[in-house]
Amino acid sequence: MRRVAVTGMGVVSPLGCSVAEVYGNAASGYFGIHRLKAPFSQRLNAPLAATVDFDAAAHFEPPKLRMLDRSSQFALVAARQAFADAHCDRDAVDPSRAGTFVGTGMGGSQSNDDGYQTLYGEASDRIKPFTILMGMHNASAAWIAVEHNFRGPSLTYSTACSSSAVAIGEAWLRIASSSLDLAIAGGTEAPLSFGSLKAWEALHTLATVDRDDPARSCKPFSKDRSGMVLGEGAAMVVLEPWDSAVARGATIHGEVLGYGVTTDIGHITRPSVEGQAQAMRAALQSAALEACAIDPINAHGTGTPANDGVETAAIKLVFGDRAYAIPVSATKAMHGHLLGATAALECVLSLLAMQHGVVLPTLHLQTPDPECDLDYVPNAIRTNTTVKTMLSNSFAFGGTNAVLVVRAAS
Repeated sequence: MRRVAVTGMGVVSPLGCSVAEVYGNAASGYFGIHRLKAPFSQRLNAPLAATVDFDAAAHFEPPKLRMLDRSSQFALVAARQAFADAHCDRDAVDPSRAGTFVGTGMGGSQSNDDGYQTLYGEASDRIKPFTILMGMHNASAAWIAVEHNFRGPSLTYSTACSSSAVAIGEAWLRIASSSLDLAIAGGTEAPLSFGSLKAWEALHTLATVDRDDPARSCKPFSKDRSGMVLGEGAAMVVLEPWDSAVARGATIHGEVLGYGVTTDIGHITRPSVEGQAQAMRAALQSAALEACAIDPINAHGTGTPANDGVETAAIKLVFGDRAYAIPVSATKAMHGHLLGATAALECVLSLLAMQHGVVLPTLHLQTPDPECDLDYVPNAIRTNTTVKTMLSNSFAFGGTNAVLVVRAAS
């Protein structure tokens, strides 16, 4: 198995639309959650969201823009950023050995929602001609492959909240096993349509509005947590063999060491301690690491009553007494839950944290929960600590749990 380097990163997110902006905001404790201002907001029980400040017309000509759902727009811009950051000569790579791996939970939900509004709400038969192309889950991966002439596998993974962890992990496997020489991998999501928000609301998993400050409504691991806040955005990484990256003098942002993916079969929405622990163990085994090699953990940390207690217990099961000495960050308090894109954003944040030698905070943790008693790096960034090797956890509805192991460049 070859070592796999991360040589490019791109982000379009509620924390910013560049890697530098995202890190600066995350390090300063900025949060992109706010009251949602939309025509339908008054029909939501808790009109909260983490949105992207994004002008699509600045990135795409009108003919192309008409064929792109918001999720594909995000994905294309993040991929462009990642390739520009990697400074790789794609002409030197056999296009048949370059692949595209994208995770999304809901695909082009805005385009599908618009179509249903036309068909049912307005009783019109005049559906937009590109509705299928915009709404299909594999649209983002297809557009990236077309734009960058990647003729190898173009694969889309839809495993709910773990989608982009699976995408990065599967891309890592292809590079490590010498099946490919270059890959773009990550995730994208634009789930803030009215239909999507009402459907999530019906599941009773969304946070209630904090009475003092709506921006503080997502509270992972806190006793008064009430649920997650949906967000939108995309994050992409460029992966290539370590030796090739070194030979061409590339800036290496970090290394993907391993990837564990398992299925929690207890319940389609309710996580289990053993299921999450199994995924973390599988990731460590894949990376050929003992548990003592892990420094911080980027937790799934959704802020839901069910997940956070289970994840805490799963970390204890894997790491034993040492769990209490491991810093655990839950960055969704800042950027919200981007569903299929979250794991990719959190992977990028983990790489950035290691580059800067810091552990990012878990914000809004003011009320300790006796069941959540680990070191969650409450409310402020932590410096002067060892940050070399990290786990990044992603646990999903449907039971597909995926964990990435990443390491600082050395």
